[in-house]
Amino acid sequence: MDTRNIGLRNIEVADTKISSIDGENGKLIYRGYDILDLVNHSTFEETSYLLLYGDLPLQDQLEEFSAKLASQRRIPDSIFKNMKNRPTTADPMDVLQSSVLELADYDADRTDESKAANLARAISLIAKIPTIVAGWDRIRNKEEPIEPLPNRSHAHNFLYMLKGKQPKYDVSKIFDISLILHAEHSFNASTFAAREIASTRASIYASVGGAIGALSGELHGGANIQVMKMLLEIGDISNVESWVTQRIKEGKRIMGMGHAVYRTTDPRSEVLATLSRAISKENNTKWYEMTEKIEQVTKKLMYKTKKIHIYPNVDLYSASLYYSLGIPMDLNTTIFAISRIAGWNAHIIEEKFAEAAPKPALYRPKAVYVGRYCGPMGCEYVNLVLRKPQKPNIESKAI
Repeated sequence: MDTRNIGLRNIEVADTKISSIDGENGKLIYRGYDILDLVNHSTFEETSYLLLYGDLPLQDQLEEFSAKLASQRRIPDSIFKNMKNRPTTADPMDVLQSSVLELADYDADRTDESKAANLARAISLIAKIPTIVAGWDRIRNKEEPIEPLPNRSHAHNFLYMLKGKQPKYDVSKIFDISLILHAEHSFNASTFAAREIASTRASIYASVGGAIGALSGELHGGANIQVMKMLLEIGDISNVESWVTQRIKEGKRIMGMGHAVYRTTDPRSEVLATLSRAISKENNTKWYEMTEKIEQVTKKLMYKTKKIHIYPNVDLYSASLYYSLGIPMDLNTTIFAISRIAGWNAHIIEEKFAEAAPKPALYRPKAVYVGRYCGPMGCEYVNLVLRKPQKPNIESKAI
C-alpha cells in the first residue's frame, strides 16, 4: 500500500469550481479570486454570495442577499429553551451541532430538495449559526440571549449579540476579515465530511451537522483552542524559547505550525498576524508578541535540527486575535464554523447539483484489510464453551 494515500492524501475525489489551493506558492483562490483581493476589497456577505452563486454580486444583488441574511438571524425560542436545559459545561461545538440539526424540525419545506430550496436553507444557516453561538455563551453565563440587529453587518451583529454592546468599527472590520479568511478551504476534513454526507442525499442540515463534528477535532478546527492553551501554558515571552526547544526535543507538535497542504506560508496566516498585531495594540500586546516569538523559534529550530522549513498555519495567529477580541477561548472553533458555513454550503450544493456529467456518486472509498487472516476460506467459528485463550500477537496478513 502506498502510505502517501493514507487519509486520502493526494487522492483526487471530485471536481470543484469553488476554491483552489496552490500549496507550493501559498495561494488560496475563491471562485477565481485571490483571497488577498477579497480581504482587501470585499466583505463576508459579499464573499458568501460569491461562494454560493459563483460570481461577485451586483449592488442590488448584494443588498438583497444581505437583507435575506438579516431577516433569517432569529432562531426558534424552543431551541434556546433546549439550550437552557443543558449543563453549562456542555462543549460549544456540541451545542452548535445539535442546534443546527434541530433547525430541520422548523423547515416547513424540508422535503423540497430543489436547488432553490437548498440555497434558501444555506442563507438561513449562515444567518443563524452566529445567533446560536452567541446565545449559548450568554445562556451558560446565566444571561438572556440578545436579539440580533436587523441592519448591521454579519460580523458586527455577532460581536454585539455576544457582548451586549456595539463594537467599534475597526473591531468589527477586523472580525469581518477573519471571517473571509476562514470561509472556504477546498476539501479539508470538515468540507469532505459535508460532501460525503451530501452524496448520500441526506439533508443540508445533516451534512452541516457532520461538518461541525469534523471541525471540532483538535487536528482541524479545534487547533486554535490548542494554540491558545499553549500560549497560556508558556505564560510569558521569556519562556518561549526553552518551551519550544523542549517540545521539539521530545518530538511533539508545536500547535499552529505546519500544514497538510501548504509548503510555504499560508496566505491566511500573514493576514491574521497583521490583524492580531493591530488589535493587540488596543489591548495587550503580550499574546501577539508571544505568538510571533513561537513562530520565529520554531522555524529556526526545525531547520537547525531537522533541516525542515515550517510555516504558521491559519490557527497560530487566530488564537491570539480572538483572545484579544475578548472572545472566550472555547468559542474559537465555533467562530471557525460561523465563517466556514459559507464554504460548507457551497460544497453541499455543488455535491447535490453538479452541472457536469457524471453526476456526483455516493462516496465509497476502498480500504486495505490488514486484520486477522486464517487462510483463503476464512477463520473457523468455535462454539463459546469450546474456545481457548488466543495467543498473543496473532499474525495478520493483508489480502
